[in-house]
Amino acid sequence: MIEILNKIFLRSKNLGNLNVEFQELRKKTGIELLFRAVESYSDESEIRYVGGCVRKILKNEKVNDIDLATNLNPDQIMQVCKKKNIKFYETGLEHGTITAIINDYKFEITSLRKDLKTDGRHADVIFTNDWKEDASRRDFSINSIYSDLEGNIFDPFNGKKDLEDGKISFIGDAEKRIKEDYLRILRYIRFFLNYSKHDHNRDITKIIKKNLEGVSKISSERLLDEFKKLFNSDGFLKLNEDEFCCEIIILIFPQFKNIHLLKNLHKYAKDNIKNIDFIFLISLLIADGTDNADYFIYKFNISKKDQKRILFLNEYLKNKNNEKFNTKNLWKILYFNGKDSLLDLINFHIFKSKKVDKKLENFLNFFKDKKVPTLPLKAATLMTKYNIPEGKELGLKLKQIENKWVDNDFRITEKEVEKIIST
Repeated sequence: MIEILNKIFLRSKNLGNLNVEFQELRKKTGIELLFRAVESYSDESEIRYVGGCVRKILKNEKVNDIDLATNLNPDQIMQVCKKKNIKFYETGLEHGTITAIINDYKFEITSLRKDLKTDGRHADVIFTNDWKEDASRRDFSINSIYSDLEGNIFDPFNGKKDLEDGKISFIGDAEKRIKEDYLRILRYIRFFLNYSKHDHNRDITKIIKKNLEGVSKISSERLLDEFKKLFNSDGFLKLNEDEFCCEIIILIFPQFKNIHLLKNLHKYAKDNIKNIDFIFLISLLIADGTDNADYFIYKFNISKKDQKRILFLNEYLKNKNNEKFNTKNLWKILYFNGKDSLLDLINFHIFKSKKVDKKLENFLNFFKDKKVPTLPLKAATLMTKYNIPEGKELGLKLKQIENKWVDNDFRITEKEVEKIIST
């Protein structure tokens, strides 16, 4: 009976070219195989698009991730995949999620569920076959929109209308939703900056501030991942225009001491901010020549590779490097620190400057395709050709040759090498 009522009352036909968008997604990804596989399991089995992918299609945005919901439990959905030779792996079975792979596209499939108990970051769940019950445990109305393969909408909380009206509405009691998962505070900011056409509801802002300490329960990985989603969204540059959102971001990420830089970006920086990567953005926000960057790296468990980039820029600022910002010195940075660090340094100056500096822009264009120079002599060559034994002397001579080669714009003659060897 629940399935029949869901199908009768929650379905609406799309308008305009919405069906075309879903058809394009269908052709592009080969997802129809998955839909047909689930529907063949039984007369009642269903699978639907849900959440972000539906929201983005409705807003004519690029779809990056495809989330699906099904009234089959995890064991049943795995049976379906095995039977139809669809590759999959277990993503989070305790929450009813597996990830299927078709034509190199990944589809995260979650069984309809009801949250029994939450602690602000984890939930104990039971599986259900009630689509509306599944929708009612989601965060915002704009994320509780479902669609079938053809693009027919299932929208129990009027999320489509809220999206059209620019209204960010929690489902049910806002404080309860936030206490179920404190990450929803950051999600509220992302959706507000991207979709809202209204001022903040004062009751909502009070609830968010009241529960802000709960963010400490969220892992650093989840917090940083959510901020990355904000950075990748179209609404990111609105952050500094919204006093409340900016305040919350600073309270959650107090190491973003340079966030004011985003407020006064010149046209070139605004036009190109989407071309920079996330780690450079973090460097831009936290590098100030103090131990602020070190604390951020420790707190957010940054990878060794990314640490190197952040710390290079921070050390450059700490030492107040007075070397001329010219091609010769930039080549040295490229060689000793790598291309990422060099481009970060140039970009840092570009984004920090009050107006467009054509010289910096030219440096960026010049070095973006350059490769790190390779020292033409190896230790083995010195050992065989010049009879230098392995040890301290070998290392010293090799370093002297390298320094001469670098200072001479990465050129060195055999005569120069012999002179170094003989002294």
